Amino acid sequence: MKSDDYKKLVKYWQETAAYDYDTMKSLVKSQRYASSLFFGHIVLEKILKGLVVKSIKKHAPYTHDLVKLYKLAGMELDNNTKDLLYEVNKFNLKARYPEWKLQFYKYCTREYAEGYLDKIDKLYKKLCQRLKQKK
Repeated sequence: MKSDDYKKLVKYWQETAAYDYDTMKSLVKSQRYASSLFFGHIVLEKILKGLVVKSIKKHAPYTHDLVKLYKLAGMELDNNTKDLLYEVNKFNLKARYPEWKLQFYKYCTREYAEGYLDKIDKLYKKLCQRLKQKK
């Protein structure tokens, strides 16, 4: 992939992650906690895909697995981050069965969601900083 092409792709992932970050925040304000966590997953997935593209200089793989993307981006994965990413992977609800979604909605309280959203927010900002760094 040419330098300009991969840079455009990194920018695409960065900009769409930022857009979805704003959506995630708006969903919290409207008390759509389960949906805000779903968007939290999307935000991390997109910023990680930007880091993967920056690292490997080609398209990121078609995966929603945040742990896999983190590793592909060439970053060292500590246990706390790994545990968080495994949990956030569970918030990718689009393909889940309706019964599972309904169960998730029931225990997805404000306190539950805000606990994870705070961690997602901190990790997202850390990854954004990493994306801005030269190589």
